[in-house]
Amino acid sequence: MNNALDLFSLEGKVAIVTGGTGVLGGAMAHGLAAAGASVGILGRRAEVAQSVADSITADGGRALPLPADVLDKETLIAARETIMGAWGRIDVLVNAAGGNMSGATIFNDVTFFNMQEDAFDQVVKLNLHGTLLPSQVFGEVMAEQGSGSIINISSMAAEQAITRVLGYGNAKAAIDNFTRWLAVEMAQKYGEGIRVNAIAPGFFIGEQNRDFLLNPDGTHTARGQLIIDNTPMSRFGEPDELVGTAIWLASSAATFITGIIVPVDGGFSAFSGV
Repeated sequence: MNNALDLFSLEGKVAIVTGGTGVLGGAMAHGLAAAGASVGILGRRAEVAQSVADSITADGGRALPLPADVLDKETLIAARETIMGAWGRIDVLVNAAGGNMSGATIFNDVTFFNMQEDAFDQVVKLNLHGTLLPSQVFGEVMAEQGSGSIINISSMAAEQAITRVLGYGNAKAAIDNFTRWLAVEMAQKYGEGIRVNAIAPGFFIGEQNRDFLLNPDGTHTARGQLIIDNTPMSRFGEPDELVGTAIWLASSAATFITGIIVPVDGGFSAFSGV
């Protein structure tokens, strides 16, 4: 190969980003498209999925909205049919759908002892089942092709205990194990061309956590400042800072990489606090 940068090209590849209507998923969808991929924007909010797809198209990329629910297999199968009808293959799946729920967060009136089991189940289902089902539906195409890259989204809450986020932390810890398990399963049964990895973001400002981390005037809350104090780079991440890792894991530059969880966290996971 004459140009090493060609290893990172996604030209000719087809990617699906679940949660592509969110801040982090949307950033990765834009990044994959800029690297050459045709990208399906999968999310429950049809109008937002259309808006993200339109934005990618306006930037010169290729994108389709895929209104679907990651917990509804029938809508995922319909999305698969749309992608296969339009582009004929699926090379990359980014499982970016997920998030936290207040009922499974130990905060204010919710304690470990009065937290409702249903709330815990809901956040685990959103994150774990919401990764499992798309991996089944879209990963089946990869198995038939003998090639593909599945990229799950983990969290710093999977690696070490972070106060409050009981349900979310347990769900993301399960994502880490699922990533390793599926990496082995795919490689052993369907060939070395199918890889499964995860990205573990550090702390990024999104729709769900903004009020926990930032005051209305933009200054840090006490919890936000505690995170900054334990992040060696002393700042929150920017959504675009996930793009490079996503492109790398999706591309030919990572053909011998499977079953790993990559922190993108400003050093948070490396720091002991001392």
